[in-house]
Amino acid sequence: MAEEIRRLPVGVQSFEDLREGGFVYVDKTKYIYELARRSKQYFLSRPRRFGKSLFLSTLKAYWEGKRELFEGLEIAELEKDNEKAFEAYPVFYFDFNGQNYQAAALEDVLDKMLSRWEEQYDCKGQGTLSGRFQDLLIAAREKTGKKCVVLVDEYDKPLLEVQENNELEEHNKAVFKGFFGTLKSYDEYLQFVFITGVTKFSKVSIFSDLNQLKDISLQKSYSAICGMTAEEICSHFQPELTRMAAEHNLSREECLQELARMYDGYHFSPDSAGIYNPFSVLNAMDSGNLSAFWFSTGTPTFLVRRLRNMHFDMRQFEGQDIYAEEYVLTDYRGDNPDIIPLLYQTGYLTITGYDREEQLYILGFPNAEVKYGFLKSLLPAYAPTAVTGSGKDVVSLRRRIKAGDIEGIREALTALFASIPYTTDDAPFEHYFQSVLYIVFTLLGQHAHCEVHSSRGRADCVLETDKFVYIFEFKVDKSAKEALEQIEAKGYAAPFKADQRQIFKIGVNFDSEARSLSEWLVR
Repeated sequence: MAEEIRRLPVGVQSFEDLREGGFVYVDKTKYIYELARRSKQYFLSRPRRFGKSLFLSTLKAYWEGKRELFEGLEIAELEKDNEKAFEAYPVFYFDFNGQNYQAAALEDVLDKMLSRWEEQYDCKGQGTLSGRFQDLLIAAREKTGKKCVVLVDEYDKPLLEVQENNELEEHNKAVFKGFFGTLKSYDEYLQFVFITGVTKFSKVSIFSDLNQLKDISLQKSYSAICGMTAEEICSHFQPELTRMAAEHNLSREECLQELARMYDGYHFSPDSAGIYNPFSVLNAMDSGNLSAFWFSTGTPTFLVRRLRNMHFDMRQFEGQDIYAEEYVLTDYRGDNPDIIPLLYQTGYLTITGYDREEQLYILGFPNAEVKYGFLKSLLPAYAPTAVTGSGKDVVSLRRRIKAGDIEGIREALTALFASIPYTTDDAPFEHYFQSVLYIVFTLLGQHAHCEVHSSRGRADCVLETDKFVYIFEFKVDKSAKEALEQIEAKGYAAPFKADQRQIFKIGVNFDSEARSLSEWLVR
């Protein structure tokens, strides 16, 4: 008997299509029940492709009264004694996905949305965009006898997409300020408002004017409103887990561990359960492969350029050295020199801890997919010629390390660091050197155990393979002899004294003026 292949909702963002099409659905409807009763107007920030659009589509179906789509789901049981449940309300759903805002004017996008509703509610469609929206709210209530529901999906896409065009970004902010200011002055016509985005832009009236808008982005009770928990994966995807484990010759537990390593680790409040990236999990289950599905859908070019230009110390990514206050995580200002909020909001960093005494969030990479994907994107910014197949790339270096080819390792590192470009900014060579060092050896650690350190008392890098242990100490404008002596004096090799593998102690010195690896000693 052929194995049944279930329909997984890869790329499906319509709740109605998902339910009518027989797709597997991870039930999030209990959150709709809670939201509708606790307050009236909400904002939710989550990274791209994290399930925001599907959740908003589910809200749309609920407020449109499509009871049949919710049969068998949690909310149907929760609402069973509520006679007014699933009553239909007029819904205004603003979807800012699917447009190129470099080419399409935001006013034209809004005009098309309003024109469709004006036909539905017999409005004249005259005046300003905000005036037309106000007329629609009034007309919808008069025609239906119900207050209006306003759902805004990815409100910030017209702002994020034009970030490097300051004039256009400010123009779009002004358009939004006038348009969504309506929500404050016409509160009496509103039943429910839910707005999603990646970040909260300052000076946009959705946030500066709507002080009644409740931001649930960092609330523990809503941490799993989008994405998947380990429990949800185990309960909803048993057949796919079994098939994937068999294809990779893994036990079920080992398969779950690999999924967690690649896609788990997102935390949207301190002490909350880990959240898996839903886009990557669904694609992994559907294809049977553990690939970087989410990362490959968007290269963080803008963020990489910002990090390089601000001389960010890449070694901060490794430890518990990135901190942020709550207001910083929930707010974004284009002129803010601190890039940490945007790295968090776009999903490249997540909450890994919380300092209660200082009331600071500790941030780091969520999982292997993001960590290694992001570092691979960073490397060309610091060593542009270190492309695959050049002999001075990570793949070539990894092969030589696995083979125990000491001379080849030296040649690869020499070529790699020689590729660091001369710059006209004020960053010293040591900044670029340390950045490349961290990125390269962390990427090597994807396939071999590697620890990169910068504090005294520990080697700069310890790299382990099945046959070899490499202990590196790097110096700038000193000597390889001094580096090697430090390895001996500090006893960096002591933990491997009884090890059967061959141990290489390697002292390296870099010449900042020549921008090259100048000395190399091995013991």
